[in-house]
Amino acid sequence: MTHATEAQKTAATAWFTKLRDDLCSVFEAIEDAATASRPAGRFVRTSWERDPATGAGGGEMSLLRGGRVFEKVGVNISAVWGDFSHEFRGQIPGTKESPTFWASGVSLVAHMQSPLVPAAHFNTRMISTGITWFGGGGDLNPMYPVQQDTADFHAAFKAACDKHDPNYYPRFKQWCDEYFFIKHRGVSRGVGGIFYDNLTTTWENDFAFTQDVGRAFLESYPALIRRHVHEAWTPEQRAWQLQKRGLYAEFNLLY
Repeated sequence: MTHATEAQKTAATAWFTKLRDDLCSVFEAIEDAATASRPAGRFVRTSWERDPATGAGGGEMSLLRGGRVFEKVGVNISAVWGDFSHEFRGQIPGTKESPTFWASGVSLVAHMQSPLVPAAHFNTRMISTGITWFGGGGDLNPMYPVQQDTADFHAAFKAACDKHDPNYYPRFKQWCDEYFFIKHRGVSRGVGGIFYDNLTTTWENDFAFTQDVGRAFLESYPALIRRHVHEAWTPEQRAWQLQKRGLYAEFNLLY
């Protein structure tokens, strides 16, 4: 795919924004339905803009802290454009001839109050340089893995993948397993999901697939939260949650 058209950029940005809105809405509904002494959590949205010296565009951070169910969850969107610096030109696909880029996406990280409710990560994005591609994925990070949860989460992504290409799920699952493996500890960060990047078949097909990946996460992850949100947990389980959460931070810092 070559440079994206303005209509394609508008459509992608609108989808990422809609998915953000849908995720925030269902998470707030889960907060409302939970029984806890603290008030139901609400997202606070903060806009930001790029430094004009480095480019243009910006985004919006949606952050919920200290809720009944979510200890901290961020669902962020952005659309930025400009020119890559000299040090990056040629390193990013499609920038060898021209440094110009445009990028938009949605990104989510959710950490839970209960150690029995799995944490999760999700993002999808569209990037346009001399070529245009999509990437992203999602993975589940339970403190205490539950076989049915893992199966349901993966089944949702597999259905989304199989709708477009039967080779997508095994390929993107393996990519996720390899990407989120903590090499120096010899353990996986969680129970996996899918990860893909540099997807360049046609814009229409790849955008449709990226939307289906978003819908799969939207349908599967909230269901897992509701499944475990009312289960009682112990201080010992909470301590393990904090310890295991450190692996998430360690992975981000190292890799």
